[in-house]
Amino acid sequence: QVQLVESGGGLVQAGGSLRLSCTASGNIFVVNAMRWYRQYPGKQRESVASITHGGETNYANSVKGRFTISRDNAKNAIYLQMNSLKPEDTAMYYCNADIYAGEPLRDSSYWGQGTQVTVSS
Repeated sequence: QVQLVESGGGLVQAGGSLRLSCTASGNIFVVNAMRWYRQYPGKQRESVASITHGGETNYANSVKGRFTISRDNAKNAIYLQMNSLKPEDTAMYYCNADIYAGEPLRDSSYWGQGTQVTVSS
């Protein structure tokens, strides 16, 4: 059984910073690409940032220059450093990962439970 657990959300004033963490656990062989998504109430999830196993990153235009995604392969973890936060960053943030796991091994996409980020103006 593979689990993704996020942490680090909370309430912050505009201009402030937060750091989200996501750790994968379970019968894991390798964690491939990992991503952060966010979801506004009543809207579909949208991609925020992604990082490959080798460390290549990609960002949504709305967060470029403010958010930084990183990972620690030894810990099967990713992080999202969010600086210069804006009220429009308020959303539920989800971790997603492509993971080879299980017996027999299979490549599947997993999601965390989400962590709420609220930015006050």
